[in-house]
Amino acid sequence: MTEYSEILLDVADGVATITLNRPDRLNAFTTTMLRELVAAFDATDTDDEVRVVIITGAGRGFCAGADLGRGGSTFDATDEARAAERADFETVDGVPRDGGGIVSLRIAASRKPVIVAVNGPAVGVGATMILPADIRLAAESARFGFVFARRGLVPEAASSWFLPRVVGISKAMEWVATGRVFPAAEALAGGLVSQVVPDAELLATARSIAAEIAENTSAVSVALSRQMLWSMLGASTPWEAHRVDSAAIFRLGQAPDAVEGVTSFLEKRPPKFPGRVGDYLDVVPAWPARPADMP
Repeated sequence: MTEYSEILLDVADGVATITLNRPDRLNAFTTTMLRELVAAFDATDTDDEVRVVIITGAGRGFCAGADLGRGGSTFDATDEARAAERADFETVDGVPRDGGGIVSLRIAASRKPVIVAVNGPAVGVGATMILPADIRLAAESARFGFVFARRGLVPEAASSWFLPRVVGISKAMEWVATGRVFPAAEALAGGLVSQVVPDAELLATARSIAAEIAENTSAVSVALSRQMLWSMLGASTPWEAHRVDSAAIFRLGQAPDAVEGVTSFLEKRPPKFPGRVGDYLDVVPAWPARPADMP
C-alpha cells in the first residue's frame, strides 16, 4: 500500500477523496506531490470499489501553485537540485516533461469520473490541474489565477488545450494575458466551475454528486462515456462520434450491465451493475491517446 506524505487518499462508499495536504504552504505543488497524485490515480483506476474521485485541498487553500522555495531558480530545469529530483522524468523533444502536464494528463486518463472541490485559492498549477476534471465546484472563498505571464512563464499542464475548450478562447485569453486572480463568481460566469456554494457546503455538495453517480450508474458506462465525450472535443465531424457510439452500443448492448439496467428499471429496484471497467477498455479508443513519438 502506497504511503503518502503530501496528499491524503481516503476511500469510502465508492468515493475516493484525494486531499492535497500541505496546508502550511497553501498546498503548494512539489515534485513529491506530483508523484503522489499520479500514484493515487493509479490506485483509484485499479480499485473496482472506487466509482468517483474527488480532489480537494486541506486547510484554507486548494493549491497556491508551484512551491517557490527555490526562488528565481524554481522553474529552471538546469538547476542542479531540481534536475536531480526529476532525473527520471521522460522527455519530450529532448526536454523534461512539464510536471503539471504529467499530473493533468494522468487525471485526464482516469477511468473514473473526477470532481474537483476548490476550497480556496487555486493559482498557477492549482488552476491548470483542475481543467481535466469532469465536474468543478468552488467554495465562495475560492480564487483562481492563471498567473504565468506575471511570472515570466506560459501556461503549463496542457492547459493551452484544456482551457479554451472549457471556457472558450476569449475568456481563456483574458485570464491568461492579464494573469489576474479572480473570484469564484467570475469563474462560474466564465464556465470554469459549474457551481459556487457556501464554504461549509462544498464537500457535502461534491459528495452528493459522487453518491448519485456511485449508487445509480454503471461504472463501465460512466468510464466509457467519459472517454467518448472528452475525445470528441477534438473530432472534426460528428461521424467520428457516430463510429464510436455504434461500436460501444453494439458491445454494451450484449453485456450484463445493460441487462441489469433494464431489468432493475422494470422491477422498480436499485440496480446492481456487475461490470468491471477493466474488462471493457477496448470498446472505445483510449483517451488521451499517447502520440506515437512518445513510446
